[in-house]
Amino acid sequence: MRRRILGIIALMSMVVTLGAFAQGKFPTKPIKIIVPWDAGGGTDAVARALARSGEKYLGVPVVVENKPGGSGAVGLAEVVQSPPDGYTLAILPVELGFMDKTGVYPFGFKDFTPIMNINTDPAALTVKTGKFKNVAEFVAYAKANPGKLKVGNSGTGLLWHLAAAVFSKEAGISLTYVPFSGAAPAIAALIGNQIDAVSVSGAEVQAQVKGGDLTMLACMGDKRLANFPEVPTLMELGYNVNINTFRGIGGPKGLPADRVKILADAFKKMMEEPDFVQTLSKMGLGIDYRSTADYKKLADETAATLAPILTELGLLRK
Repeated sequence: MRRRILGIIALMSMVVTLGAFAQGKFPTKPIKIIVPWDAGGGTDAVARALARSGEKYLGVPVVVENKPGGSGAVGLAEVVQSPPDGYTLAILPVELGFMDKTGVYPFGFKDFTPIMNINTDPAALTVKTGKFKNVAEFVAYAKANPGKLKVGNSGTGLLWHLAAAVFSKEAGISLTYVPFSGAAPAIAALIGNQIDAVSVSGAEVQAQVKGGDLTMLACMGDKRLANFPEVPTLMELGYNVNINTFRGIGGPKGLPADRVKILADAFKKMMEEPDFVQTLSKMGLGIDYRSTADYKKLADETAATLAPILTELGLLRK
């Protein structure tokens, strides 16, 4: 009898929970945004700038947690394994469009519910100040010393690695790629003379460049960076290189459409907050809102563009 009563209570509890879920009583507790890399990088900066106004539009705190490891796989796996209730989200990287094909991630965009795109930034070739004056010197040294120049990135097969590889191919040079657990440790290694360059975003090296420790040789986008108008693009210098990262936000697969809308509407307003706009502008991070559909389209197009270099590097699973 007691077992039967407990079973009825459990069933009633489940019905109540499902009822509340269906009625859209959301959110009622803090929302967590996982950043799958170390603190201090561009992804971390975007998440924290966004989260600051979270309670204003969602009525609950929005907290950021860094979960680095496995080229982002550790943090992203936590989201994949979380209940699709909207309380555990992540800043989703561009790499979700192709890392399942390389074997680094056991999941792809199909295993997440994309909500919206937030930011887009081009890669930039940056060196220790005094090492090279321009791209021509960098290329000349690389040609004379094949494989000697070490270029840091945020992980093997991730976008900043691919950016350097695309440039290497275009320039006809050989580089050695050194992976780190995020842009911040790669930049620290460059300052510490452990590597010769980084191919992370211009925004991520902005402070060190403006401080004089590092020199940005070129931007890898299709136009010059607003905060560094004096730095040429590689395209201007004759290299067909246009590599941009994008950062969006999403949750586990199966997140209900009504909750996606609540989150999308709130995050869009958070992106329009003067503090968010000013913070990203000051850091040189590009604001790029895209709806769920346009966000997915961007991911698919980028994955198709990078397929050739992934094949050439031998990173695609056979």
